[in-house]
Amino acid sequence: MKRKLVSLAALATASALVLAGCSSAADEGDDASTDNSDKTITLWLAGGDTPDELRDYLKSEFAAQTGATLNIQQQDWGDLVTKLTTSLPDANNTPDVAELGNTQSSTFTNVGAFLDISDLYEELGGSKLLQSFVDAGMVGDKNYALPYYFGSRAVFTRSDVWAAAGVEQPTTLDEFNAGVAAVNAANPLNIPDFSGFYLGGQDWRNGISWIFANDGELATVKDGTWTSTLASENSLKGLAQLQDLYKSASNAPNDAKDSNQYIYLNDSDEIKDAEGAVTSNTSLSAASIMAPTWAHWSIGTLGTDADGKATRTWDDTKNAVFALPGNDGKPAPVFAGGSNIGISAASKNPELAKSLLKIIYSKEYQTMLGQNGLGPANGDYVDSLGDDQFAEALIASASNSKLTPAAPGWATVEGSLVMEEFFSKIEGASDLKALAKEYDEKLTPMLNGE
Repeated sequence: MKRKLVSLAALATASALVLAGCSSAADEGDDASTDNSDKTITLWLAGGDTPDELRDYLKSEFAAQTGATLNIQQQDWGDLVTKLTTSLPDANNTPDVAELGNTQSSTFTNVGAFLDISDLYEELGGSKLLQSFVDAGMVGDKNYALPYYFGSRAVFTRSDVWAAAGVEQPTTLDEFNAGVAAVNAANPLNIPDFSGFYLGGQDWRNGISWIFANDGELATVKDGTWTSTLASENSLKGLAQLQDLYKSASNAPNDAKDSNQYIYLNDSDEIKDAEGAVTSNTSLSAASIMAPTWAHWSIGTLGTDADGKATRTWDDTKNAVFALPGNDGKPAPVFAGGSNIGISAASKNPELAKSLLKIIYSKEYQTMLGQNGLGPANGDYVDSLGDDQFAEALIASASNSKLTPAAPGWATVEGSLVMEEFFSKIEGASDLKALAKEYDEKLTPMLNGE
């Protein structure tokens, strides 16, 4: 869907999303043939999903190609929207290039926070780039943010616990719902606070899969106006299934979000640093979770590498991974994880920033993404994911995945935590329809930037 660029005033919200002052510095570009040894550009990466190996490659390759320095700064997902809101308009403090969630792209592109990079679209991959992510970074027919990598959510299980409970891997969503409830009731290892399916009370990113699987939508748009649709008939079917799962299969805390739930699949282990101090604990307390497929790096038997760093080794006798099945037996339409990336409209070095994008979308870097379990933005390089069970689960789940609404105010919705608030009330709701209507009334103006 194409969107028209709207005014910042129309998008101002209670969460103070203020991006006034963004302006393009494209006319102050740097020629690649000039001496850039005294120049530095900054790349913001969100969270720790980009491995150190890839970060080092970007720094060295950027220096080799441009003579300039690349400064990479990691930003936490939790306060990324706030930091982007305050930093992007400030030419003296803006990151030159920034990664942001695919669901956050529409808000920032609509207020002019990113540089128009339509002239680079074909060179960076064009139609080979993941289209739903491309759409999230467009305004009208202009490209402002492009996909960085994609992920998709799959089901990870302790297959040994499922087997002990006498439950087989499901092939439909109804079988999954019944199966995790049965595993939860059996609790074959007598584990305290055990969950057949660990689903945090505020984990809407995984929870919305049940809405989508029942042909529901979070919101719809007509004539440019967005309407929240949690109380629609199909959405309510999914919410009813979720309520049942919370009651019958999950003992996760009501305030738990989509964060590190993979640790509950691991045996009880203490991870220590070089001095012997315990840095983290894990304790087997769940038979199933949903997580992006790259979570498999953190699931398995505890060990150490040659440098003494704690590692996890996947064990096929204990663990399994598969795409969440839908009502029709095909993969359910889960939320597509991943990121977009764009150049700040306030960057003082837009030409150097464009050089960085060219490296990111090169065959070499796209292949490195896939080799590290991150779905390459360019479909030509999806084979780099390999053909193991994790790649198969990623490709299968991504084949029917969905994004959140490409509404101007969606980043504000996420930043306000209103989805977490709504989902935390599902289990205890005596009237799901009334609850959904209440939050539709809250969400509709936010979606439209009111």
